[in-house]
Amino acid sequence: MTATETPEGSTADWLADRALRGLISTVLKLPYEQRVSMMGATLRRALGPLVGYRKRAEENLQLIYPDMTADKRRALAEACCDNFGRTLIENYAWSEFGQRLVDTNPTGAGVAALEEAARTKRPVIFVTAHFGNHEAPRQVLTRLGHVIGGLYRPMQNPYFNAHYAKTMTSWGGPVFAQGRRGTMGFARHLKSGGMGTLLFDVSAKGIAIPFLGHNASTSTSAADIALKIDALVIPYFGIRQPDGLSFEVAVEKPIRHDTPRAMMAAMTQRLEAQIARHPEQWFWIHRRWKKR
Repeated sequence: MTATETPEGSTADWLADRALRGLISTVLKLPYEQRVSMMGATLRRALGPLVGYRKRAEENLQLIYPDMTADKRRALAEACCDNFGRTLIENYAWSEFGQRLVDTNPTGAGVAALEEAARTKRPVIFVTAHFGNHEAPRQVLTRLGHVIGGLYRPMQNPYFNAHYAKTMTSWGGPVFAQGRRGTMGFARHLKSGGMGTLLFDVSAKGIAIPFLGHNASTSTSAADIALKIDALVIPYFGIRQPDGLSFEVAVEKPIRHDTPRAMMAAMTQRLEAQIARHPEQWFWIHRRWKKR
C-alpha cells in the first residue's frame, strides 16, 4: 500500500484501530519499564478479554491440553495476552527496545554457522515464530552488523496494519509483505547473499504439518526459497526472561536441507520445544488450527 492509499476495512476494524492507536500513543509517553508493564497488564486484564483474545487462547489451550484445568488454562491465556501487549509496545518503540538489548548477545549452536555464512556471503533465512518477542533476535543481530530483511504477513485489520507495518520497515534491512510480489522481492534480497527473517507459525495455504499434536496448515515458503537459492536456514528465538523486560536470543543449529515437508516439520519441532519450556510465550491467540 502506498502512502496515498487509504486502507479499506469494516467499521469495527476502524473503531478497534482508533482504540489501539489511542492506547499506544498514551503508553508511549511513559518511561520504558512502566510502559511495557502497563501494556502487558492492559492486554491481560482489559483489552484481551474485551476483544476475545483470552477466550481464543483458552480454546486453543483446551484443544492442545485437554487434561489441563480451567484455572491453568486461564492463567496461561492471561500470561499470553500480557506477553502480546509487551511485544506490541516494544516493537512500536523499536529504537528504545534496541537500546535495552545492547548488552544481549546471541547464544546457541547456530552462531558459528551464521558467522561462516556471513563470511562466505551465503544467503541466510532466519525462521522464527510469534514467541517471546520475535523482533529481539533481529535487533541483536542488526546491532552486530548483519543486515536482515523480512517477509511479514499483513494484519487482518487493514487500518492497524497501515501503521504497524512501519515498525518493521523503519530499521534493519528491506521488509516485504507476504504475497507473490513480496516473496519475489524477499528472494531477490537473499540471492545477493543477504539475510532475512520469516515467521512460519500462522495458518496459511500450504501443507498439513503436525503441530502440538494436531495438523496445522503450514506454508512451505521458507523451505522452498532455501532449496532454490541454497540458503542456510537458521531458527532463532527471542525468549523473554522472568523480569519481563530482558531477553535471551537463541540462535539454533541450522535446519538440514531436505524435502519442503521435512524441513517445515523440523522447524515446527524446534518451536514445539520452545513452547514446552515457555508455553506462556507463544501467541495462543492465533487461529492456528482453523479448518481451511
